[in-house]
Amino acid sequence: MSSQTSPAAANTAAQPPQNKRRGFLLRMLLAVIVIAGIAWTLWYFLDGRWYESTDDAYVGGNVVQLTPQIPGTVVTIGADDGDLVKQGDVLVKLDRSNADVALAEAKANLANTVRKVRGLYSSVNGQQAIVAARETAVAKAKADYDRRTGLARSGAISAEELSHVRDELTAAQSALVTAQQQYQTSKVLVDDTVVASHPDVQAAAAQFRAAYLDDERTTLVAPVTGYVAMRSVQLGQRVAPGAPLMAVVPLHEVWIDANFKETQLTHMRIGQPVTVESDVYGSAVKYQGKVQSLGIGTGSAFSLLPAQNATGNWIKIVQRIPVRVVFTDPKQLDAHPLRIGMSLDVEVSLHDQNGPMLAQQPPAQPAFSTDVYEQQAAKADALIAQIIHANMAGNQAH
Repeated sequence: MSSQTSPAAANTAAQPPQNKRRGFLLRMLLAVIVIAGIAWTLWYFLDGRWYESTDDAYVGGNVVQLTPQIPGTVVTIGADDGDLVKQGDVLVKLDRSNADVALAEAKANLANTVRKVRGLYSSVNGQQAIVAARETAVAKAKADYDRRTGLARSGAISAEELSHVRDELTAAQSALVTAQQQYQTSKVLVDDTVVASHPDVQAAAAQFRAAYLDDERTTLVAPVTGYVAMRSVQLGQRVAPGAPLMAVVPLHEVWIDANFKETQLTHMRIGQPVTVESDVYGSAVKYQGKVQSLGIGTGSAFSLLPAQNATGNWIKIVQRIPVRVVFTDPKQLDAHPLRIGMSLDVEVSLHDQNGPMLAQQPPAQPAFSTDVYEQQAAKADALIAQIIHANMAGNQAH
């Protein structure tokens, strides 16, 4: 017999240790999977199920359009796309030649009207003096008539002379009635008014105010502080009222429109904290926010052409509801600014469910506002007061 071991016998001897090792590795892998499953289950029920996230979220914000209120020709463009502008900065100027002429005419008309109304007040005083004089004339004529009536009875004067005296009394009485009517006519025009509140002055002031606003509106200013975008206006362009010239975007007042599946809204409430990551900065920057409101309807419900589900081949699709998220720390936007339309990852913590699902009170103040146009009206009123004062007699109102 040969003392050498055949290859088949050697392989048979090596197989038991390999099978043993493979079985050990499989058991270890199964144990790891079981432990990971248990750990994930514990995490989900203790913490994970209290979060809802979506990557269907985008930066939203106000795109404040700059549009002319009067027609005109563009002579100056004060800012271009990407420029920072402050509220009240001049962005576009229109040719104001015609507006200046109309304003000068309105100013002259207001001054002339004030002087005419002053004349009405003087006319009332003059008519009042005339009435007093007519009353004196009537009293004198009546006294003469009474005296001559006694003389006529005694035959001291003739009947013809008495008739003349009677005619003079009648004429004086008629003149008094005419003067009283003229006085009342003049008085009605100024009753319960002063020069500044007289209807004619008010109408002229309204014309001046309109002309002043048209003149001011040849200069288009930034309604809010922000960055210029969508500039389409060109130098020399003839623009019409309402035509979009450019937009101002206040990037410090942006928000997030996050679209969650309707099944994710069960425990979502207003005021819950939100963690936000942006595609541009990645996980290195985490923004903090809170839920401001839950959408009133799905995106498809408010689309231009809503989906028609009353068909025979209808398939149920989970809808998405827009959720408005606002940033709680504006300083984060200073360090890491976001642009309109950027993609975001949003995660909402559902631990605190004390908040409502819908707003409970109407807004206490406007959500957005600007006062640049109110300032123009205030300047017009101040100029009207100056013009009226300058055209008063001795600069004194009646």
